[in-house]
Amino acid sequence: MSFRIKDRVIGAGNPAYIIAEMSANHAGSLSHAKEIIWAAKEAGADCIKIQTYTADTLTLNCNNEYFRIKSGPWQNENTMYALYGKANTPWEWHGELMAEANKAGIDFFSTPFDLTAVDFLEELGVEFYKIASPEMVDIPLIRYVASKGKPIIMSTGMATVGEIELAVNAIRSCGNDQIALLRCATAYPAVTDQMNLATLQNMSEIFNVPVGLSDHSQGSIGAVAAVLLGGSIIEKHFCISRDIESPDSFFSMNKDEFASMVSDIRQAEKARGHIQYGPMKQEEANLVNRKSIFCSAPIKKGEVFTAENVRVVRPGYGLEPKYYDRLIGSVALCDIEFGTPIAFGMFGEKL
Repeated sequence: MSFRIKDRVIGAGNPAYIIAEMSANHAGSLSHAKEIIWAAKEAGADCIKIQTYTADTLTLNCNNEYFRIKSGPWQNENTMYALYGKANTPWEWHGELMAEANKAGIDFFSTPFDLTAVDFLEELGVEFYKIASPEMVDIPLIRYVASKGKPIIMSTGMATVGEIELAVNAIRSCGNDQIALLRCATAYPAVTDQMNLATLQNMSEIFNVPVGLSDHSQGSIGAVAAVLLGGSIIEKHFCISRDIESPDSFFSMNKDEFASMVSDIRQAEKARGHIQYGPMKQEEANLVNRKSIFCSAPIKKGEVFTAENVRVVRPGYGLEPKYYDRLIGSVALCDIEFGTPIAFGMFGEKL
């Protein structure tokens, strides 16, 4: 079970693919957006992601009760239309941002929110797509993206198993089996103790796809834990500084925090390693600290081994303790000095 992005195999024991989500953190500045791309690369991200929508492609310019933002972190924006108009990445920037990502040596892709965005991204030549959590119930959009035959990373925030199944089947019905699913808590910021990362393995088993985490929580513990639980893709919102205000800056990681997260993930991957039993190379020198059987009182040839003249103690130069019962009651075949490790050849049959 694997998932390929360009020349990179995701899953199957490979290093996690780490995505820096720019979202609205460009704060309306193209030069700042380009700066974010370079900073993400320097922080260790494998990919920079943007979002492709306008206020008109995502919602209606309507001010009735259905379209007002009544609570949450963006309630000051009044309407959804106002928020999306402020937060979107202008489409005329996309080509420059993609070229900048290529120059920086970092992958580039986007989340489309309607069919026109998909057409636009196809013309741009993007090589894979993201489906956002709220859009995973938009089956017509998902089918249209899937019809392009490119890999799809889909967030599953708020989704039931049935909703995920419907979306995955929509992709596969188009002959596209290039799917990865991301666990996501669609809250800003997400609460760590409600992330339920144990779902990752179950989701992978049910849908037979690589899985990962779209992480809206603060800090890196969720991302690191997800990797240890089998996540092979990590997505995190990225900004230069939270002092540069944007609709997403308050829950985004800055460059230093992101770099620290990447380092923690890479160390966690090394610690995860592979299935192994028995001594590892770094442990071999400490095998001597195990217990073994030693002569605890002088023994003459012909004497019987008893609990009074042999003991199981450290270090591990003698016979393993599993031979103790076999040794007790047998006859010594030679003289043995106090403190001598017991070995085969020193004892015969039991009396």
